[in-house]
Amino acid sequence: MRIAPVAALPEIRLYAAHPASGMWRLTRPQGRAAEPEEEADEADEDGPEPQPPYWAYAWAGGAVLARYILDRPETVAGLRVLDLGAGSGLVGIAAARAGASEVIASEIDRNGVAALGLNAAANGVAIAVVGEDITAGPPPPVDVVAAGDLFYRQDLADRVIPFLDRCLAAGINVLIGDPGRAYLPRSRLRLLAEYQVPDVGQAKGAATKPSGVFSFEPEQLGGEFRSSP
Repeated sequence: MRIAPVAALPEIRLYAAHPASGMWRLTRPQGRAAEPEEEADEADEDGPEPQPPYWAYAWAGGAVLARYILDRPETVAGLRVLDLGAGSGLVGIAAARAGASEVIASEIDRNGVAALGLNAAANGVAIAVVGEDITAGPPPPVDVVAAGDLFYRQDLADRVIPFLDRCLAAGINVLIGDPGRAYLPRSRLRLLAEYQVPDVGQAKGAATKPSGVFSFEPEQLGGEFRSSP
């Protein structure tokens, strides 16, 4: 991996994939040998690189949420923050840099957990990492939950939204960063800010699109707002 400043967040540096990194090999199931065409791809450094692990890049939703936190440190200063589905740890790093009293990062991928630790150390911050899926249980004792780019798959959204509802019921403020993925719960969101940030997989030099930072709001039923149990 190569460490470099994050686009739109020069204050933060991350270890990220690059064409010669070979990080995409980590997406191969453990113990499976390379297929002949994969071996050919590995030998061709000039050829296209297969899709690398999601934690090897700064996704737009995480980048926009991190930018918001750095621009408005009062959002997290002195508070306990959970970076849900942390990936590279970008949002958690931003929260720590902005003065959060404690940052917890949840990440289920073991390689992602390792990358998160490297990124936290590279930025001189302390983050407590939980290497398991916490969405089925109660929220941890935090004040703010930050969810960056977690609505790109239906099954993931179906787990995350009920968890965020439990967070609201526990009095936890929930912030979401997202560029408008397919399963974003738009009816539950209040726009706080927009930023132009690059997205994962975007061609170099391509025009950036606005991504939003939102407050996740209770579900409105019968003219009243309420959180799901």
